[in-house]
Parts: sequence; C-alpha cells; structure tokens
Amino acid sequence: MAVHNYIRQRFFPHIWCPGCGHGTILNNMLRAVDEMGISRNDLVMVSGIGCSSRISGYVDFHSLHTIHGRALAYATGVKMSRPKLNVLIPMGDGDALAIGGNHFIHACRRNLDMTAIIMNNRIYGMTGGQFSPLSGEGILSTTAPQLTIDRSFDTVELALASGASFVARTTAYHAREITKLMTKAIAHKGFSVVEILSQCPTHFGRKNKLGSAVDMLEFFKSRTTPIGSKAKEKDPELIERGVFRQADIPEYSSEYDRIIAKARKER
Repeated sequence: MAVHNYIRQRFFPHIWCPGCGHGTILNNMLRAVDEMGISRNDLVMVSGIGCSSRISGYVDFHSLHTIHGRALAYATGVKMSRPKLNVLIPMGDGDALAIGGNHFIHACRRNLDMTAIIMNNRIYGMTGGQFSPLSGEGILSTTAPQLTIDRSFDTVELALASGASFVARTTAYHAREITKLMTKAIAHKGFSVVEILSQCPTHFGRKNKLGSAVDMLEFFKSRTTPIGSKAKEKDPELIERGVFRQADIPEYSSEYDRIIAKARKER
C-alpha cells in the first residue's frame, strides 16, 4: 500500500504555513506505517488541539480529534478497550507538556503500548505565537515581548525520568531518520516517545530573527548530532538524536489482562 492510500486527499492542500516542518513529519510517519504494512483498520490516531494535532484530520484511518492536552487520556481509553490496535498520538510541545504534562508523565509511567509523537516547534503556533514549556530562556514571543525567563523542559530527560520504555529524538531535517525511529517506536511493545524538532518560521522563526525555514532546517543539521558522537564530546551544546532508551518492561494492558484472569480464577 502506497503512502497516499493512508491520507484523506480531499482535505489537501493542508493548512500548515509554508515552511512548517509538520508536513514532513506526517509524510515520514506514514512512510513508517507503510513500510510496516499496517492495515488502516488496525490504526488509531488520537490528537488534541494545535498545529500538530491537525494531522488526525489528514489520515485515512480511525482518528479522534479531542480536547487540548487530553489526547493521551483519550488514547489510554482506546488502548485499554482495544489493546490490539496501534495507537499514535501526535502532540505539540504545549499540548503534550503544558496542559497535558500530567497525562504525559503518567502515560510514561504506566507503559501502555502507544506511540507519542511530540512535534516540538517551541511555540504555540496556532493561537498566535505564545511561548511554551519548551521555548526556553531568552525567547521572544507574543506573551514574552521582553524575552522569556522560563527554563524549558528537556523532553527526552522528562520521558526517561517518567519511565517511558522507548525514547527517541530527531528533527524535521532528518526525514529518513523520522521514518526509521517511527518504525522502531511503533514496533516497540510499550509506551514510546518520539520527539521531533520542527521549524515554525511564521511565529518562532520570524519573532526571533532565525531566518527562513531553510535557515531553521540548517540549524537542525548543524546543531544536532547522533548519540555518543565525537562531535558531542567537542561541543557539549549539540543536541543529540537517536534512541535514548529501548527497554523490555511489562506492558500495562497485558498486565491488566493478567489481573483480570487472576480475579476470574479466584471467583
């Protein structure tokens, strides 16, 4: 099945701004699904609110477009009721780690077999360019005209500390790497977190004078490096890409089934 068979072509062209990285992420996420040969009937996508969450409207498989910050809560219900389904949850940095932060840490802790895709453009792009928990210090935004003073979360460190059994990071520049990591994440039996750094030239880039979308992609190319590279030893400020954890940990719905079986046996 070709990638175009997974999309609702009547809804294209998409609404993302020219130069946005989210279209690249959608493309390569679907390439991963296609390479794995997953049937559309075996897929569910659950999203909240934001630029990233528009993805659920473009895919031609079961999808839920839910409320801001609650995508993981809805996805948990889907997975617990239909554990054989592949559940994908695309979220923005605010959707996942601001209003949705509590859901995120507990989803990591429970280890349900789902894949969270955090599309990190460091800004609330859909609602006018407010800063997010991942913007970091010294950033201009509509809600920080004198620069932000908030420190940012490190998504990977937060996911690791919260117990996610698969944690990875890449960027919108590294398109083939998106497909590779998404394939591993979906195949992994447990809660998978894939952070993808994505450019927002309309709000984040323009406000902070980072140049065009191409310039922002060049930043991802030059300022990231594979995990454990010699470049990282020379320049500790480089952002690492790759798989940070892939651990065999009991999966929540399987453990829940075991508890049900035990209870039935005791009755």
